[in-house]
Amino acid sequence: MWLLIPFLVLPVVEIALFIRVGGLIGLWPTIGLVILSAVAGSWLMRQQGAAALADLQRSFRELRDPTAPLAHGALILLAGALMVTPGFVTDSMGIALLIPATRRWVIRQLGRRMRVTSAGFGHGATGPSAPPFRPGARATTIDADYVVIADGDAAGNDTPRPRDGRPPSGWTQH
Repeated sequence: MWLLIPFLVLPVVEIALFIRVGGLIGLWPTIGLVILSAVAGSWLMRQQGAAALADLQRSFRELRDPTAPLAHGALILLAGALMVTPGFVTDSMGIALLIPATRRWVIRQLGRRMRVTSAGFGHGATGPSAPPFRPGARATTIDADYVVIADGDAAGNDTPRPRDGRPPSGWTQH
């Protein structure tokens, strides 16, 4: 219900500001300001969005928590949408969200209102299917070779066939 109020109030405020600004500076300068803010907003969103995407990719490469880059990227996208939407209030909010310090403040405020209840993998019938998620922990990579076992007879006399031409390991020899 509380989300309905901004959708009703915001258009009325924007129309009132259009009338007021149009009365002060004229029709064409007002339209020019709206178009200029849309162009500037899309350009700024593209610049900062590319930087946020690079930061997100860097966090994945370095196995860091991607929460902050994702949040910044989402707020940059919201800022761009606000800047492209015609209106002085939405432009002001969009410009504010394009300032990194403002985004950090918004993320902090939203973070105080959120609570993560679980992270990582689910639990199977016989216990956890993976170790619990620990922020900042490095992932374990298991590198392995495998061989394709040829179909054998019913007695299980299969002959291992390595895929890469090397002789089979001691783990697969009968």
